[in-house]
Amino acid sequence: MSQNSSICFTRSFSGLTFAFFLFFTLATYLPALAQDAPPADTAVAAQDAVATGTAASIEGDIAAGETLYTQYCAVCHGIDRKLTGPALAGVNQRHDQQWLINWIHDSPGMIESGDPEAVAIFEEYKIAMPPFPMLSEGDVINILAYIESETQALQQPATAAGGAVVAEDKGPSLAAIIGLAVLAVVLFLVITVLNRTIGSLKNVILRNQGVEVAADSGAKKDYLASLKKLAKNKKFIAIAILVVLMAGSAFSWNVMWNVGVEQYYQPTQPIRFPHDLHAGVMEIDCRYCHGGAWKSKNATIPSLSTCMNCHSVVDGKGSDSPTAEGEIAKIYQALDFDPASGEYGDNPEGIEWVRVHNLPDFAYFNHSQHVTVAEASIRKAKGLKADEPVCYACHGPVAEMEEIYQFSPLTMKWCVDCHRETEVIHAEDNEYYDKILAAHEQMKEGGVTVADLGGIECARCHY
Repeated sequence: MSQNSSICFTRSFSGLTFAFFLFFTLATYLPALAQDAPPADTAVAAQDAVATGTAASIEGDIAAGETLYTQYCAVCHGIDRKLTGPALAGVNQRHDQQWLINWIHDSPGMIESGDPEAVAIFEEYKIAMPPFPMLSEGDVINILAYIESETQALQQPATAAGGAVVAEDKGPSLAAIIGLAVLAVVLFLVITVLNRTIGSLKNVILRNQGVEVAADSGAKKDYLASLKKLAKNKKFIAIAILVVLMAGSAFSWNVMWNVGVEQYYQPTQPIRFPHDLHAGVMEIDCRYCHGGAWKSKNATIPSLSTCMNCHSVVDGKGSDSPTAEGEIAKIYQALDFDPASGEYGDNPEGIEWVRVHNLPDFAYFNHSQHVTVAEASIRKAKGLKADEPVCYACHGPVAEMEEIYQFSPLTMKWCVDCHRETEVIHAEDNEYYDKILAAHEQMKEGGVTVADLGGIECARCHY
């Protein structure tokens, strides 16, 4: 019986180690497949806005409302993100329609009267919305109808070009991890019960064969002796070492794979520069500040004199941004500029911007090669619209970012995958690819990719 008990114990422990290894491996690898959510206010604003109730039915002219919204509201409000004022998605669920009409007609009056909702909005944004008495009640309803249509559009799942619903990959949830743990426990219990059943059946077979089987005395087991005996079991030791090595390898691989990957890195800058205001609301071309990206290796960081082209006149007082005056004052201080007299002093200081996008020293990347020579190819590969800068392919929707952050992972795999998938397109007035394409005429069936032109050779990016 002692031999049978040892067999059962060994099988039970093997089942436990297998279940533990299965759970540990899945729990280690699955989170590595999930992408962290970007720290964007856009998604948060949209989700908060639509979570307050079902969509309201607003009877109004949506097309006319869009025109009025663009003319009167878009400067200070975004549908799905905060600008000077709050995001407007879901505003019809947050407030009564008559309240909204009164608020748009005379917001300062409502604040002065002590209306709780009006005062709360003013306390949060520290700036009163200007009144719009020129808008009729019908105009306001049209604007609200347009906002409601945009709110409902935000609630719809993203669809692919063919109309198929694209599920958002958020990685394993807490429920999935708990489910794996429960599965491991159930698996262990099943193996234990089966082992006990096997032991009992073996005893029955032995008795039927006339073999005397000692009855279990029920005496207290010597667990220490069992452990010592187990420690001498070479098979057990081999399995244990194998499990530890495999689990350690899985964990180490997960850690090493993410070393140096700084996706969504968003440092605090010495001056808060809102890209959503400059590139978004004001529609300033990227080349005005980062002209080097079109003609050199580096995109260049604009000098403060570039800022002063506008801010020698725009001093922030009365600006739409409640923080503009303080941030613009930092520019004046760095340049030792007196806005009252319009004169510069003798003690200018530099601004130490914090680099956001960092590549290893051994990696070579040329901006002009991508945004000028390969612009047409990148636009097609990334599906960029005609009015979207080619910069979006790597840097993401900069015009929607309140503060810039690293949108793409910038890993070697990410770059190589892009080179493998991007088809070389000859654009007008772009003679760079002519000779190369002529040399690869026979490869044109199915298109020539960047990889075909040596785009994944090590020396293309590494010194």
